[in-house]
Amino acid sequence: MTNIRDIARVSGYSVSTVSRVINQKNYVSLQTKLAIQKVIDQLDYVPNAVARNLSRGHTQNVGVVLPHADHPYFTQLVHGIMQAAFKENYHVILLPSMYDAKLERRYLKDLRQKAYDALIFTSHGLPLTELAHYQQYGTIVICENPHDSQLPATYAERQTSYEQAFQYLHEQSADRIGILASRPIEVSATTQAMVQAYQKVFGCDLLAAQIFTGVTTPEDGRRAGAYFLRLQPAITAILTNGDDIAIGVRQAYQRASVTLPYLIGQEHQLSGEAINLPTIDHHFSEVGAQAFQLAFSGQKRQVGIASQFLLSPL
Repeated sequence: MTNIRDIARVSGYSVSTVSRVINQKNYVSLQTKLAIQKVIDQLDYVPNAVARNLSRGHTQNVGVVLPHADHPYFTQLVHGIMQAAFKENYHVILLPSMYDAKLERRYLKDLRQKAYDALIFTSHGLPLTELAHYQQYGTIVICENPHDSQLPATYAERQTSYEQAFQYLHEQSADRIGILASRPIEVSATTQAMVQAYQKVFGCDLLAAQIFTGVTTPEDGRRAGAYFLRLQPAITAILTNGDDIAIGVRQAYQRASVTLPYLIGQEHQLSGEAINLPTIDHHFSEVGAQAFQLAFSGQKRQVGIASQFLLSPL
């Protein structure tokens, strides 16, 4: 593979002069530039982008770690990140993790080796303490409430909107509530927030049987609907974790010819608007855009963005 020394040897100019031409520096005559460029073309030389980025101290790359893209939480976050990144001429590299700790550690090691200017964790399997350890090697941003952690973060403030949703159900005398979540309460701050909001509004614990996890797609919603149809006493309302997922639950009840419970979606999707489904909008595109700005600026701030309970999404 041709390198800068080959160009210097063939052209008869010094390595430093060739370097100035390649990097478009001043102090090189037009005649010298043309002579060196002729050799560059003859040898079909292309500068090593990685080496050039390292010499500049940045890569224009931001890595976005996400476990999957099946849920609107992740697709909306990534949309916001990409919109903001493109404005700054940054490349967005999606890094699938499936919550695998080994994969996440590999991405952190890549950050240490300057493969990225920053990493944005849309979610994670590793503890925050381990992520925080790698801040010494580069910028790490998380998309959740950091609580006691000092990690830069941008996140949706969910608690108030969850309480408003449950208050609405309480006012409708819906006293047997089901909750859908992607991950179990032991590992998910989102599931914890929904359960805590329920406890605050209804003043009692939510039974484990009323929480259905592993839900990310409309098909999962149909499975959850079939599950809740079997529970006794009957479920009277369900807080789903996505409008598309709520549609799946709705289909399960309609196929069984059973009266629908009150349904509340999340993420203000077009499917929900089509049936005027009450929903919670967490403004994840804005959360993603703010996450990129923290990654781009290197600021160690924590930005909460208010969510909205929309009784009518139209």
